[in-house]
Formats: sequence, C-alpha cells, structure tokens
Amino acid sequence: MNLLELNTMEERIELLSKTVEPFSKRALEHDKKGIFPFENFHELQAIGYPSLTLPKDYGGLGISLYEMLCYQEIIGKADGSTALSIGWHMGIIKHLGENKAWKEETFALVAKKIKENSALLNNAATEPATGSPTRGGKPETFAKKSSKGWILNGRKTFTTLSPILSYFVVSASIDGTEDVGNFLVNRERAGVRIEETWDSIAMRGTGSHDLVLEDVQVEENDLVEILSTGKRKPAGWLLHIPACYIGIAQAAQQAALEFATTYAPNSIKGTISELPNVKQKIGEIELKILEARHFLYSVARKWDESDEATRNTMGPELGAVKLSVVNKAIEIVDLAMRIVGARSLSEANRLQLYYRDVRAGLHNPPMDDMTVMQLASKSIAEVR
Repeated sequence: MNLLELNTMEERIELLSKTVEPFSKRALEHDKKGIFPFENFHELQAIGYPSLTLPKDYGGLGISLYEMLCYQEIIGKADGSTALSIGWHMGIIKHLGENKAWKEETFALVAKKIKENSALLNNAATEPATGSPTRGGKPETFAKKSSKGWILNGRKTFTTLSPILSYFVVSASIDGTEDVGNFLVNRERAGVRIEETWDSIAMRGTGSHDLVLEDVQVEENDLVEILSTGKRKPAGWLLHIPACYIGIAQAAQQAALEFATTYAPNSIKGTISELPNVKQKIGEIELKILEARHFLYSVARKWDESDEATRNTMGPELGAVKLSVVNKAIEIVDLAMRIVGARSLSEANRLQLYYRDVRAGLHNPPMDDMTVMQLASKSIAEVR
C-alpha cells in the first residue's frame, strides 16, 4: 500500500504508524552498533513517504506543514534518528516546491527521481571552520568555473543521511566573487566521497558523516541558487526538528508509564503509579507534552494559513517553538528517568537512548541564544 493512494490524513497516519512499529525495536541495536538504519528508510520509501511533500504537479501530495509535522512526530516516537534524518529531506523538498527556488527543469528532474525511485536529498552546509551556517560563516568549500560548468572542492561536516542520499545541496563560495551558491551534486559524480566520521553519542543512526568533494565536476545548471547575504527568511519547515524531539519525549513517557504501572515492590500495595511523588511526575510529563504540542501545532497551522507577508514576520515565533519544545522534551525525558530510577541507565533500557538523543536538539538550528536575542529585539521594536 502507498501513502499517495490514500484519501485522508487518518488513513495515512494508520499506514505510517504500522510501518514504523519495527523501528523502535531496532533502535537500540542500531545505536549500540553505530550503524545506519537502511531498512527503516527502505520501508518508508516503499510506502512513498519521501514524495508526500512534493507538489501535486510533480506527483506528490503537497501536504501542509501541519500534516508533515504529525507524521514526523510519529516517526520520532519510533526512532529519533530516522525522524530527524528524513525530516530534512521532507522539509527541504516542501520549501523548494512551494517557493520555486530552483529552475523548473532542475526541480522537475529531482522530483521525478523522488517520485519514481524515492531518491533522498539534503543540504550539506556545515564545515569545520565555519560551524553552523546559521552563524553566518562563509564556506571554505569553493566552486571554480570550468569549460564544462563548475569544479567543487571542500569538506562538509554533519551531512545527515549521507549513506543513502542521492543528492547533496552543497553550499560553496564562488571563486573570484563574493557570492555563495548552492550546487546540486549527484552522489554518483566522480570525486564525491563519504568519510565515516560520525562518532556522536546522540542520534547515532543519522549517518551524519563528512562529505568530501575532490575536483567534482558539475554542470553549469547545477548552480541552483545564489544565497542571499542578508537576513534569512523564516523557514516553517524547520519545525520538523521540534516535532522529532516531542516524538522522542512521548516515547519516554510511554516507557515511564509502562514501568510505573507494572512495577510493584513488596514494600507497597499495588504499583508505584499510585505513589504521590510518582503521580506528580506523571502529571508534569503530561502537562509539558500538552503545552509543547499545542504550541507546535498552533504555529504550524498559522504558517499554513498565512500569506507571505505574515510568514516573513514569524521568525521569532518559529524559533520560540523550537526552543520551547526541545527544552520541554529534555525535561520530559529527565522526569521519565526519575520515575524509572537507576534502571533507566541500563544499556538495555530505551530511556538512556532517549536521554542522549533528545539532548541533540539543543544543537539543531536555531540555537537557543540566537532565538532569545531575536525575541528580545522583537519586544524592543514593538515598544519603539
């Protein structure tokens, strides 16, 4: 069965939920061995998941941001690494399709590969010397004009999904100019190499290795975009990040509830779920999940219903969602571990995986300090 053939969001949720059930069972093994979960992505590809955010004109469903986040949350609850990874593809394709940022023929070619072969795409923007691209560093990866198009050289770090990507969107400084461009690079190009450097203790299954480009020849039209040096426009699709982490938090909630409602030490009558201090934590977890999800989905709905002018004012709001939801997710996992106690630190316990994975959200864009400064500027500007 294929998601694209189903008529309602409810039907798609049911199929996706069944598809991702095995992901949670595999997660501990993938994490322990530090291996990429190819089977998870093959199963998502088999039901057409990568095509959902393609515009309808290109064979997708052009789903709303709200709907995309619902699906990302479901995957996040099953396996955070898989959710965060596929979320980049889903969001970027949604953004490109809606904003027509590339030449039509180039996007059409990529869209055809996604629809027919479930090809996956992600940005490759971070570098050792520049750090996060949101900080504004200029890429040391550079593109030089050639008689056949462009030659690219450089190294990109944190290239999520690298083991399975068909396309990399590589940011590079253009030789002889002050411009920075995005270049579409097919992984089959000569000189494209993945160096397996990913040794993080969190999100181990994202395959965020280094992308190495050595005299990679691309076509002239593979320069798909000249990046603006000014203020970046708000990107609603980046809400896939908090959707992933609140999914992980709900997995932690489930683990804590399963433990609390079955653990019955002989020092008490019944299970520990009836103890006031445990019930307090269970209630706090539920409150935080309610707050986080309402914030996330109310802003997503606002994005879906707004025109471009309104969306361009939503940067601080989008950043606030990411900051609030991710930090609440961390607090939820902490509370879940307090309920379970020392057993939560067992290597065989899922909570220690959730604990490590959810911390990674602090290092996904936008960073908390930048969001707080943006919110401060917004408040000051409104008074003035």
